[in-house]
Amino acid sequence: MVRKLRFFSSIRTKFAITYFLVIAFVLILMNTYFLMASREMMFTSKQVFLQNQASFVAAHLEASFITLSPDDDIDRVMEELDVAAATFVVITDAEGFVLYDSSENRSEDEFPAENIQRTLESYEVFYTMFSEGVFSSSAFAPIVSRGEIIGAVFVHEDDPEQGAILSDMQSTLWNISIIVAIFSVFAVTFIVWSMMRRVGSIVKAVKSVREGQYSYHIKMGGNDELAILGDEFNSLTNRLRETDEVRRRFVADASHELRTPLATIRLLSDSILQNVDIRRDTVHEFISDIGTEAGRLARTTEKLMTLTKLDSDIPDERIRVDMRTAVQATLRMLTPLADSHGLLLRSELAEGCFVLATEDAIHQIAFNLIENAIKYNLPGGGVNVGLGIVDDMVVLNVDDRGVGVPDEDIPYIFDRFYRVDKARSRAAGGSGLGLSIVSDTVRELGGNVTAARRVGGGMRFQVRFALWKDDG
Repeated sequence: MVRKLRFFSSIRTKFAITYFLVIAFVLILMNTYFLMASREMMFTSKQVFLQNQASFVAAHLEASFITLSPDDDIDRVMEELDVAAATFVVITDAEGFVLYDSSENRSEDEFPAENIQRTLESYEVFYTMFSEGVFSSSAFAPIVSRGEIIGAVFVHEDDPEQGAILSDMQSTLWNISIIVAIFSVFAVTFIVWSMMRRVGSIVKAVKSVREGQYSYHIKMGGNDELAILGDEFNSLTNRLRETDEVRRRFVADASHELRTPLATIRLLSDSILQNVDIRRDTVHEFISDIGTEAGRLARTTEKLMTLTKLDSDIPDERIRVDMRTAVQATLRMLTPLADSHGLLLRSELAEGCFVLATEDAIHQIAFNLIENAIKYNLPGGGVNVGLGIVDDMVVLNVDDRGVGVPDEDIPYIFDRFYRVDKARSRAAGGSGLGLSIVSDTVRELGGNVTAARRVGGGMRFQVRFALWKDDG
């Protein structure tokens, strides 16, 4: 069942949402944390400056504050101190009564009576605010004489310049945020469109292959993961096409191999049934031919079942197998066949050639190789079978003195139903499956098999397995 793609389950949607969330987080952080940090830094700077101003005024007034008159003396002292940075300065006595006020336009609502009272209770008070592009900061310091609070100093400052800097910074950050947001929209649109267009090509290709178009290839540019995925897909379709071709050829060859003996059996049986006056010796000859064809049919079917078993990837339980014993048994079985062909079987089998396998598998390998060497040999020739250990590998060699295999055919002789000389193979009773069974069985056991032409004529088939060692 093919799943239906929903909007929120799409990679495109997930990528876009994730990207926008990250950008939004960065923009929010930039417009909050940095502004707050900048504002806090300015607030701290103002606090230190104004509190120093208030403490400076209070320190100069505390020694002679009681003897100073509000009208002239305090004005004179404040002129000498020259607190020019402050917008205005207010000085009160211990009761909160204003003795000095540098502001001429300040209303009573602006007088911070509550903070004056807190200052007279021995607190240093500071507060600041940013409104309409202006920093408004106030600092309060008590005037202390002989351990007693005898008055309070209130220093206030309005700083539009620092406010303008903060406003410009905020405006700049907003402009940057807008530009980044617009750029992000275009960037994510382009990236998502580009990526999904390539992903869509892969999806389209998968659908085409699913419908049986194994020759479909993806044209994927770039050097990223999607390009690598496209290359792997093309390799997969090539493999599928080759496998499909092999399957088609296998089915065709198998049908042909089975149809030929069946057709012969039917023809011979029909000849017996339709000829009432057929001679007894002719009937005997036809029945013998039917038996021969039935035997060929049985052998072909058995080999097909063997290949099917190998393709099922269901391994048999493997044990330690003495290849020398298995090859000797095979040679005994095939000696009559070699004698009937006028061939001489020679063997040189070393001891201790143990491998991890099954007895049936080793017998299958040796039987098919030796039988093949006998069937495709020359009259008066011979077959040499060698078994030994080379570099911790058990090596089985089967040499014949036949006509050999042309170099251009050697890469294909392990393919199913492949025959170099079809007429000669059929006459010898070959099905084209023996070497394929050898190749598949050896590969299943973790070994390898090779074929090569011998100097002087004939072929050498070599099988190599890892030597089984008793760790105990």
